[in-house]
Amino acid sequence: MVEELVVAGAVAGSAAAVYVAAASRVVKQYERGVVLRLGKLQHGVRGPGFTMIVPFVDRLRKVNMQIVTMPVPAQDGITRDNVTVRVDAVIYFKVVDAAEAVVQVEDYRFAVSQMAQTSLRSIIGKSDLDDLLSNREKLNQGLELMIDSPAIGWGVQIDRVEIKDVSLPETMKRSMARQAEADRERRARVINADAELQASKKLAEAAHEMAEEPAALQLRLLQTVVAVAAEKNSTLVLPFPVELLRFLERAQQALPQPQPQPQPQPQAQPQPAPPEQQSRSKTGQD
Repeated sequence: MVEELVVAGAVAGSAAAVYVAAASRVVKQYERGVVLRLGKLQHGVRGPGFTMIVPFVDRLRKVNMQIVTMPVPAQDGITRDNVTVRVDAVIYFKVVDAAEAVVQVEDYRFAVSQMAQTSLRSIIGKSDLDDLLSNREKLNQGLELMIDSPAIGWGVQIDRVEIKDVSLPETMKRSMARQAEADRERRARVINADAELQASKKLAEAAHEMAEEPAALQLRLLQTVVAVAAEKNSTLVLPFPVELLRFLERAQQALPQPQPQPQPQPQAQPQPAPPEQQSRSKTGQD
């Protein structure tokens, strides 16, 4: 009798151990458990820790509640200004309702991925090239709203969407490079012209001051000599003031000019008679 009780107790203990082993589940801290009993959703999501289910009757689905980083494959599209581009992005989302993520959608990861690709193509077609290159923050917000609207019914919340890269054709890159170069050259010319204008105004003011104080020009000349001599040059070039040249010119004009002396006229030499007259005179003498 005692042996039968011992055997029965051992069998019951073994059965209890098998039942506990089959019914015990462990839910991690970043997971939530959704129980389906005979295919029907049970109210109440199982929290992290140890939990029990009915073996062969209940089915526990664990849902990851962490933020998921999912790359969106590069999508080819044509912008509103008819430029072919290739854009890829990355999406950050998390599950906020584990029961909805299990019941409402078959595979919430695949659904979010497909919705992100479709929304990215739509954003490309509605935007200009300049918006894709410079106004990405606004496009990211619009893309996030487009994906988040249907994802709310799936128990998924879109945390952030970022456009990673915009690939352009080589011809468009060369055109943009030429445009940027032309713009920089234009700005350089404008800055140079502005600098010339400011310099001319300052030089005009300096010339006006030097005209009122002639000694300022001499001081400026001495400063130039000191600046040149500081370079330890073997040859020193001294500029000659223009005012000194003008002074010498005025002084030369003030001196009396010498009168030119009349030159003597050369006396006329008698010209010899022609040979016929000479022969006639000789015959007359004879």
